[in-house]
Amino acid sequence: MSAISVRDLIYDVPQKRVLNNINLEIEQGQIVSIMGQSGSGKTTLLKLLTGLLKPTSGQILIDGTNIVGLSEAELDKVRLKMGLVFQYAALFDSLNVYDNIVFGVVRHRKGVKKSELDQMVKDLLEEVELPGIEKQFPSELSGGMQKRVGLARALAMKPAIVYYDEPTSGLDPITVNTIDELIMETRRRTGVTSVVVSHHLPSIFRISDQVAMLHQGEIIIYGTPAEVQASQNPIVQNFIQPERKTK
Repeated sequence: MSAISVRDLIYDVPQKRVLNNINLEIEQGQIVSIMGQSGSGKTTLLKLLTGLLKPTSGQILIDGTNIVGLSEAELDKVRLKMGLVFQYAALFDSLNVYDNIVFGVVRHRKGVKKSELDQMVKDLLEEVELPGIEKQFPSELSGGMQKRVGLARALAMKPAIVYYDEPTSGLDPITVNTIDELIMETRRRTGVTSVVVSHHLPSIFRISDQVAMLHQGEIIIYGTPAEVQASQNPIVQNFIQPERKTK
């Protein structure tokens, strides 16, 4: 059974079809990247996968459960399996790193001891290579550090699936490599399924098991990085060609 199965998915807004007949199978433990030009529907698809939007028609199965049509309470139970790393980290400015990381755990898992939270935060910060910053506030952190804290917060709930929304956007090349390594190491260590929405081609081709390209609301290719790079589809080639020229 796939970790995520999208079947005949359609999403319309007034006067426009945003996503058309999306079919996608993502196996447990895979890293799958979704790429495409701005406006191709990448972020919309991510919001549908997390239940933040409801499709016009079709199915979205998370570990076999079709989340389309679930009540908000039922959806919240499924969301406990998910972690989301936002494009701009989306940390709570008024909370320090410690309180940001434990926020979801304290809210959803009653009775967790302070000592357990302390150890969890310590371990997670070591995993994202930021030991000892528990008391710092988001305003004191660089963009790359904020994204790593965002990943630690997502992992605190021990999710089966982690969604990454433009995880390397706006970062310098060294920090980009650090984030790439963290995504791959997180999968290796925990076995999580990872869905990465990105336009950063070097990262996509480096970390992904499978790559889907959206164009005008449709998936025009879904395959390994090598298969995507070898595609003769002119739309695919026009999208990845600038990156090829830099190699």
